[in-house]
Amino acid sequence: MNDPQKVNNYDGPVFNAEVSGAQFAWNNNTVTQNQQNNSTVASGFEALAEQVTDLLRQLPQAGLADQDREDAESAAREVLESIAQPGPPEEGRLRRALAMLKGALAPVATGVVAGTAVGAEEWARTAIEGLTGIV
Repeated sequence: MNDPQKVNNYDGPVFNAEVSGAQFAWNNNTVTQNQQNNSTVASGFEALAEQVTDLLRQLPQAGLADQDREDAESAAREVLESIAQPGPPEEGRLRRALAMLKGALAPVATGVVAGTAVGAEEWARTAIEGLTGIV
């Protein structure tokens, strides 16, 4: 004999795995949602987080080729991820991420990359100097 098939009728979203940081409005005609993520930065690395965030903001105006810009953005995000942990950052991971970021900026700082924006060389040199000696 066959057991009857069980049918579940849900009146909202169903999650079959862990969900974190999500917001849902269900059966609303109008809704306004806001979410603020204030990730903490490891103590002593606040200035680095500010510097890298500023660098990310200015990077699109540097005039880098798309791949070079994407590499620099990826390295900068890796720096931010490594210092946005509750405890002290893993020194090796942070050092590698900083080296990648400085390496991505080096061709601009030395004038090797043609077509960069006016002032980009000085900006990149200043950024590299600011990232040097942190770890």
